[in-house]
Amino acid sequence: MNPYKILVVDDSIFMRKMITDMITEDAQFQVIGTAKNGKEAVNMVKMLKPDAITMDIEMPEMNGLDALKIIMDIQPTPVIMLSSLTQDGARETIVALERGAVDFVGKPSGSISLDLHRVRELLLEKLHIAVKTNVLKFRSNPVVTPPIPRAKAVPRIEELPKVTKEHTVPHLSHQQGSSQVQQIVAIGTSTGGPRALHQVISHIPGHLPAPVVIVQHMPPNFTKSLAQRLNSVSELHVVEAEEGMILQNGHAYVAPGGFHMTVARNGPGVYKIHISKEEARGGHRPSVDILFESLLPLKELKRHIVLMTGMGADGAKGMLALKNAGAVTTIAESEETCIVYGMPRAAVELKCVMHVLAQQEIAPKLAQVVCK
Repeated sequence: MNPYKILVVDDSIFMRKMITDMITEDAQFQVIGTAKNGKEAVNMVKMLKPDAITMDIEMPEMNGLDALKIIMDIQPTPVIMLSSLTQDGARETIVALERGAVDFVGKPSGSISLDLHRVRELLLEKLHIAVKTNVLKFRSNPVVTPPIPRAKAVPRIEELPKVTKEHTVPHLSHQQGSSQVQQIVAIGTSTGGPRALHQVISHIPGHLPAPVVIVQHMPPNFTKSLAQRLNSVSELHVVEAEEGMILQNGHAYVAPGGFHMTVARNGPGVYKIHISKEEARGGHRPSVDILFESLLPLKELKRHIVLMTGMGADGAKGMLALKNAGAVTTIAESEETCIVYGMPRAAVELKCVMHVLAQQEIAPKLAQVVCK
């Protein structure tokens, strides 16, 4: 089989060389060209028609976000973003994932960086996924954000909000008037998840009589930016979860990168979040299975469980256990809209899925079953 053709885009000569060397260590890939900015990348994509692209974000003349948007319009191609590990880099990466990037990898800090080996492994792993991804799905299933009727500023996509008091959920001592929780929605996702979550969370009504807890496989910093972005496009109040937060109806909580998130009873109708650094499960921390398993003892709650796009099988066994324990709703995203049909497929194969739904059908179904 001929090797997959890869285009490397970065404004640094050093980084272009380093990334090219990483990619060509795998005989299944061939770097067919390099570009130093987004404008060059767009032209080379038209000429070379690569199977996948690695794309820097900050570049002169045309940055990676603008180049990505044009490429997805004129020549849809799987793109892996090379992101800095700063908070600004994380915010821009979330935008890139919404615009159609398949995934991202944190940029290595140098040739003697201790994380260089890990970056190489991740890059090759994600390129193998990317070259098999049908990005035409992005065209057939565009992210559409409904208008937000309540008084909540929605920044332009390039102006994601910083953390403010508005984005902080108070702990128990400040929530004496909190609504009693009788239902809960739990969502697990991985590769392709930020775009899928944007679609789903932005279409859930703010008066939802249940909290929503979310595990997205993502490193630290990026989950905070994801929560802020989701908060800006949703009627729900979305935050990155913190230890001891008390769950509130109409709120959504994103597990912080690098930590497991679980839910525990804290009194009649009151539930709190626990964050831990326990060992990774199946290579994941946060783990969807660990979140789902924490809901097993909470049989007094009506539990609504969702698995969306992602590699592997995290969450499938947890969904099966919850279905057997009386979960009211189990939903798996359908193959037609998944960027990677792994986690939902695993659940379907375990025969624990009540509803297989396209991405755009998930929010209406949740509103129907939770609000009835």
